[in-house]
Amino acid sequence: MRANTASFPSLRDRVVFISGGGSGIGAALVEHFVAQHAKVAFSDIDKAAGEALITKLAGATHKPTFVISDVRDIAGYQAALKTIAATLGPITVLINNAGNDQRHSLEELTPDYWDNCLAVNLKHHVFAIQAVAPGMAASGGGSIINLGSVSWMRGRANLIGYTTSKAAISGLSRTLARELGDKNIRVNALVPGAIVTDRQQALWRDADTDRQFLDFQCLKYRLDAGHVARTALFLASDDADGITGQNIIVDAGLAQVSVSG
Repeated sequence: MRANTASFPSLRDRVVFISGGGSGIGAALVEHFVAQHAKVAFSDIDKAAGEALITKLAGATHKPTFVISDVRDIAGYQAALKTIAATLGPITVLINNAGNDQRHSLEELTPDYWDNCLAVNLKHHVFAIQAVAPGMAASGGGSIINLGSVSWMRGRANLIGYTTSKAAISGLSRTLARELGDKNIRVNALVPGAIVTDRQQALWRDADTDRQFLDFQCLKYRLDAGHVARTALFLASDDADGITGQNIIVDAGLAQVSVSG
């Protein structure tokens, strides 16, 4: 994590839940919220990755809690959220991060593949919110952050299930910001651009890809997961208590240039 970045006193001891927290952006989210002395719980289907992160953060003020959960199993996932709330206290920061940007063409798409794309990238957002909203309201409010993607704004090919899901997150966030606002629950979409993660590094990153992104971005450096996590800290904190129903884009100007240029 970068030195000389902000500390948010309002996040201390706050109960935070992050889906897909074992690796990539999710792991950065876990690490950043733990560093703010929040009580963090996270889920992942990768047991080894989750346990490795727990070991890495063993010396934290509040050691994070890891639960193995497949977000596609809605009943099981909601049960896990309720168990966390019963153990740590009401969840007042929910970050719906779990997703998968596997490439797929229109020609190879099947109904089952489509349904799985929406289940992994969209459906669990709704039902996680449904599970935590009552406790959040009873606690006086909270912050819900749904992870989107600029891929739908850019019209990226070979990602139709993923981009459709991520576009829907914008509508979901705006609608629930209105529906939950009178309970002092803020709902925002946090929309990353081209973020360098271990997965991207292993599967797609090379010099040509870097050059293409930098040509399109306003800022001429690659973003990493910390850029997203630090924005999430602000949105979750009381410093952002006037912000709801928004798409907060963290992409170094990538979508702006792609649309206008």
